[in-house]
Amino acid sequence: MKKIAFNALSILYSLLLINGGLNKFFNYMPVPDDLPEELVNDNTAILEIVWLMPLIGFAETVGGILTLFPKTRALGALIVFPVMVGVLLTHIFVAPSGMPIAIVIWTTLIWIIYENRLKFFPLLK
Repeated sequence: MKKIAFNALSILYSLLLINGGLNKFFNYMPVPDDLPEELVNDNTAILEIVWLMPLIGFAETVGGILTLFPKTRALGALIVFPVMVGVLLTHIFVAPSGMPIAIVIWTTLIWIIYENRLKFFPLLK
């Protein structure tokens, strides 16, 4: 049962990443009108660095695709980890109202890393 729940949650997590990454290229999800001013300012600053948002979108998309499959899930988690650090810090310092979602995303990422911990040990030697 635990394996089924883990795989289902990993697939949902992957789809979330793929959707978020593709949205950075195609802008198909509308931006909410009630975003905090600090978050709008941060996003505007990020968009001024023309290569940064495509890089984040690419990392989310590739990490999401890799996280879909158990064999490449550990690599996907490594690719997405820096992006998720940014998500967490944004919700801690700029937009605390999104913290519950960030906690769910981070809990899933930590579970994926934990379940694949044996694959990471050779990197630490």
